Amino acid sequence: MRTRARTALAVPALSLAAALAVAAPAAAADTTQGELSPVPLNGVEGGGTAMVWVDGTTLNVEIEATGLLPDSPHAAHVHFAPDARHECPAASDDADGSGTLTTSEGVPAYGSVQVSLTTEGDTSADSALAVDRFGTAPGGNLMYERGSIEVSQEVADAIAGGQAAVVLHGVDHDGSGAYDGDTMSDLDPSLPAEATDPALCGIMTVSQMSEMPQGGVQTGTGSTAGVENAGLIVGGAAALLAGGALVLRRRRAVAQD
Repeated sequence: MRTRARTALAVPALSLAAALAVAAPAAAADTTQGELSPVPLNGVEGGGTAMVWVDGTTLNVEIEATGLLPDSPHAAHVHFAPDARHECPAASDDADGSGTLTTSEGVPAYGSVQVSLTTEGDTSADSALAVDRFGTAPGGNLMYERGSIEVSQEVADAIAGGQAAVVLHGVDHDGSGAYDGDTMSDLDPSLPAEATDPALCGIMTVSQMSEMPQGGVQTGTGSTAGVENAGLIVGGAAALLAGGALVLRRRRAVAQD
């Protein structure tokens, strides 16, 4: 009798464990976050936040930034190089003593362009200067979101490992409200330097947030799995309740025997 009772109670318990195992969420993507700060010497007073979710070699990216030159294209990239310092540039990186920092002068700090955060089309380094496919910061505010960006394993590891930077470009050295001036870009001599000089920079590090912070700091699991995991949690709870009810019925049956 007791053997049958133990067996009867074990069956629903095993079923419950299996149900909960199915309901458990899969391994989450790495959530990384970078606080975007003004690049020294370039006259930018804005800031912002970049978040990059790394799932294997696929990136989902969100950027919110303020204080940029209004209604002008702002190239945005993920920068990385194995031999870089893995940090944002300092005023001491002004190698030519011009009093401003160019993108090339920042390379020893943050590395070369690995991902072009365009609004559509190609996202490789080949699109680093695709001015017509970058966000334009209406009113000086830029909001960017793009998913399913494929990168190499090296770049994915660099982002998740705190070795990559998100850099926004485009400054207004002379306060004219446009990209102009006699100094031409060190990247493309057909463009003014103001169009390509770095404006904001942030090193990506592992974050405990699951979403872009809005109106305060959000603490979380550090995964992009939010709504989709809610269904799994509910399913797990339902399995728990169903399993508990079944155990109770089994116990009553055993007691009656």
